[in-house]
Amino acid sequence: VVKELVENCFDAGATQVNVEIEQGGARLIKIRDNGCGIEKEDLPLALSRHATSKIKSLQDLEQVTTMGFRGEALPSISSVSRLILISRVADADCAWRVQADGSEEELDPQPDPHPLGTTIEVCDLFYNTPARRKFLKTDKTEFTHIDTLFKRMALSRFDIAFELKHNQREVFNFKLAQTQEEKEQRVAHIFGSA
Repeated sequence: VVKELVENCFDAGATQVNVEIEQGGARLIKIRDNGCGIEKEDLPLALSRHATSKIKSLQDLEQVTTMGFRGEALPSISSVSRLILISRVADADCAWRVQADGSEEELDPQPDPHPLGTTIEVCDLFYNTPARRKFLKTDKTEFTHIDTLFKRMALSRFDIAFELKHNQREVFNFKLAQTQEEKEQRVAHIFGSA
């Protein structure tokens, strides 16, 4: 879930990605970016199965160069969690919020005072599929997987600032790394100065 949602941030052109995790991700995964956002009309589409807002013609399909389609994983995630999607585009008067829990109801966007970008909250992962929930490891093990993924992403994208919190405690806070010295500092912070 974290990998898919952070890759969506990359595709949106974000320069800041904030990730909050509670109980190893089982209780909460909250990812916020300052990317281009999602249009109000596309919010229900982003949570619709077998849909994408990136393909409008055959030529678009032949020129896909992103990490995936923004929203491609959202229907799957919302089917096994309580999901809140809030997004604002640059020229909008306000942000728009939709909530989903896998019930495939009509999604009615509501106004929200959110800055430019997108926030996705995934609450109570596998709350409605206890058989899958039992395959989750301990909170510590699940967070270790997220921590490893987060470090890899931070090392692959020096042009993005990353913040990671677990149980409301800051784990990492990487600023943009533009100079060679800043890049080396990020690497040293992850691997140690040696």
